[in-house]
Amino acid sequence: MGLMRVRADWPTWAGRAALGWSVVYAAGALAAALSPGYAFGYSLGGAGRGTAVEWALAGAYAGAAAAAYGMARWPGARGAHLAAWAVAALAFASGFGFLFSPAHLLDVFSRNQTPMNWAAWANEGVATLGAALWAATALAHRRHACGVCAHCGGRARRGPVARRTRAGRVAVAALLPYATLKTAWALGATVGYTGDNERAGLDEYYANDRAIWLYDHGVDITAVLAVVGMVLALALTRPWGRRMPRWPLLALGWTGAGALAPFGIYMAVWGVLVGAGVVDSGIGGHAAWVVVVAYGGFSFYGLALGRAAGVYRLATRRACGRC
Repeated sequence: MGLMRVRADWPTWAGRAALGWSVVYAAGALAAALSPGYAFGYSLGGAGRGTAVEWALAGAYAGAAAAAYGMARWPGARGAHLAAWAVAALAFASGFGFLFSPAHLLDVFSRNQTPMNWAAWANEGVATLGAALWAATALAHRRHACGVCAHCGGRARRGPVARRTRAGRVAVAALLPYATLKTAWALGATVGYTGDNERAGLDEYYANDRAIWLYDHGVDITAVLAVVGMVLALALTRPWGRRMPRWPLLALGWTGAGALAPFGIYMAVWGVLVGAGVVDSGIGGHAAWVVVVAYGGFSFYGLALGRAAGVYRLATRRACGRC
């Protein structure tokens, strides 16, 4: 009950939490800048690249802490939420890699991987938390300045809102090329594969014996995960999904959307540039059209998943008890 009350009162504490987070994160960046050889996960890519990044982050988040203090001191200031969204975007960029944490489950089927940089991973997790706190701060401040309910924005007085959407079907269609192609490769096809591995699409150096056995029996683990992603999108848009726990579904939906939409856009653009001859390096063993169609499809999946999560949130919310 206590945790639910704290969660329900998020507009009252989000700003203070964002202030505290900014102070701590800026202090960590300052410590990294003053401690050569100890980046604490702040250096780009987890590699030591001097102290410029650490000093820049220390300054940026010290400014963010000052902004959070100003927003608490003058809650009616208009436009301050824009600065809060900017800090949220910076923190999101700092912690973007953390959204791909579920991909580490694939380590069960791999070997010879680069050792995990736990400091960088933890730092990205803290940055992701900061992005969420600053987004909540921006939202609460904007609503307060506009004179509407900070908890619901004045939109949840009547409770759930049913909206029709094709986002679930779009998400499934977006992943079908990837799942189909990877399964076809596991079954022995070579369409779109330009490498010289004995098993199309599988690098035996990185895949362990368990993954190779499954692949030889027509099962590609990443294709299975794609199917799981399809089920998630359908759960967010179909009636049977309303009977599932709300917050885990929303967390998975928002996380998947935030991670895969930018990733898919990047892969699609990269594939087009490779196909046009603008850049020479592509994904080893993959034709350019595979990168565009199969991997670029993650962009449409991420966008559709975000839409599906938004519709699910509206359809499952309770009437606001604060306004």
